[in-house]
Amino acid sequence: MKRLRWTPHALKNLTEREIDRAEAEPTLSEAEYVVPAPFNRAIFMRRYHDEVLGQEMLLRAVIEDTMNEIVVVTVFKTSKISKYLEAVES
Repeated sequence: MKRLRWTPHALKNLTEREIDRAEAEPTLSEAEYVVPAPFNRAIFMRRYHDEVLGQEMLLRAVIEDTMNEIVVVTVFKTSKISKYLEAVES
């Protein structure tokens, strides 16, 4: 298995967007959906219950798959679940 590396930007987003890293990591290993993106990237998505907000959220992680590692470029959460899953589920 390739090494997983978090960019400083992704780590900063965890803090600024109040995302628990322990909540983000399952998105990378147990994604409900994986959508291809430009530049050898993919968007991993997983629904979860956000304890801070008390509601279901969608966690999205943009990763870049290189020859030696998987790089987490950015991560964010959104309550607009249907907006992002509409195209994936149809």
